[in-house]
Amino acid sequence: MPIHPIEFRYGTKEMKKIWEAENKLDKMLKVEAALADAEAELGIIPKDAAKEIKRKANTKFVKLERVKEIEKDTKHDVVAMIKALEEQCVGNAGEYIHFGATSNDIVDTAQSLLFKDSIKVLRKRIIKLIKLLLDLAQKNKKRVCIGRTHGQHALPTTYGMKFALWADELYRHLVRLNSCEDRLCVGMITGAVGTFAALGKKGLEVNKRVSEKLGLKPVLISNQIIQRDNHAEFIMVLANIASTLDKIGTEIRNLQRTEIGEVYEKFDIEKQVGSSAMPHKMNPITAERICGLSRVIRSYVTSALENNVLWHERDLTNSSPERIIFPEACILTDYILELTFKILKDLKFNDKNIEKNLNLTKGLIMAERIVSKLVENGMGRQTAYKIVRDCAIKSIKENLPFFKIVEENPEIKKYLSSEEVKELMDPHTYIGLAPEITDKVVKTIKEKLKEFM
Repeated sequence: MPIHPIEFRYGTKEMKKIWEAENKLDKMLKVEAALADAEAELGIIPKDAAKEIKRKANTKFVKLERVKEIEKDTKHDVVAMIKALEEQCVGNAGEYIHFGATSNDIVDTAQSLLFKDSIKVLRKRIIKLIKLLLDLAQKNKKRVCIGRTHGQHALPTTYGMKFALWADELYRHLVRLNSCEDRLCVGMITGAVGTFAALGKKGLEVNKRVSEKLGLKPVLISNQIIQRDNHAEFIMVLANIASTLDKIGTEIRNLQRTEIGEVYEKFDIEKQVGSSAMPHKMNPITAERICGLSRVIRSYVTSALENNVLWHERDLTNSSPERIIFPEACILTDYILELTFKILKDLKFNDKNIEKNLNLTKGLIMAERIVSKLVENGMGRQTAYKIVRDCAIKSIKENLPFFKIVEENPEIKKYLSSEEVKELMDPHTYIGLAPEITDKVVKTIKEKLKEFM
């Protein structure tokens, strides 16, 4: 019976398949095959033995069920895998399996292969999401809305700016992920404490050849494990990605609030139910799921950092948390990337509410513009600021349109006519360089994405 929600509720088939136990076993067997092949090339083990090991080192011959059965007795997963492979090898080939290696040579190198496959999927998801955001930015570069700071109405901005900002941030995550992969995905066949003692002078060459056969770079130095600062960096990159998706989800949730109502995630009114008690509810449940799962992903950072602190050449305290945080971080990050794409692809705009909110403060959001125009027409900046601030406070206290207060102010009249004030109060014409900034971001990132295609 399934217990963990990842088994039946969260995650994509593509990422889950990478972290399934059978695929993990297959990757470990691939490392054993590459090790035997490299050692045969260097005259360390017989070529016939290596050929047989390579032929049998896969899950077609070595079954996960048999490995688990052996592990019940050995209490050691790598030894169980070696014994299961040995059972399948004819002649004396089984005698040469795992020569000169330690368990974590196999585990960490296999894990590098899993990370490499995971990063490939994550990269694809991020690029897809960036492209969607760039498209949304371009389409909405002139969709004017109110910008908010501290939760309060500030100045007009555009939805194009929001989408472009998120695209730019995700592009940085793409760069971080690629950079991290270079350090994380390395091969390691260095022996029990990293000295190549069992392999002697041929150790460095074995490490190099095994890594090359698996499409990895050889580790420069290790003790008994690939150092966990690399793995901590990877988890931190995933946590950072999750924080951006949390930011997007939080913004959508806020903008969907009844009092705001500017955008909505898709809701199937024919089938979907928002509440078991309240028939009218249409909740932003997908955005909330993104925000909730991002908390779980970020929580793995602490364990990942602590896993770098091991006794001497290593202990096992990193092993148990890594069995949880590596697959879960990859699966959940991939999942919320896909959820974010689906939300944004079907995002609904309520232009009536966008316009209503733009004018909610009766023109107060144009105060900065009045100050700027007064200064442009000859009034001192500090004087202009005080006069306009006094007008704003009066507008709030007396619940009068800001335009009316400004228009009637005797000091302002000396610098601005009623017609000029009226023109200045249009929020749609006070978005600065927002469309140009959006265009620049779209053009720049589209060009940069070519490096990843």
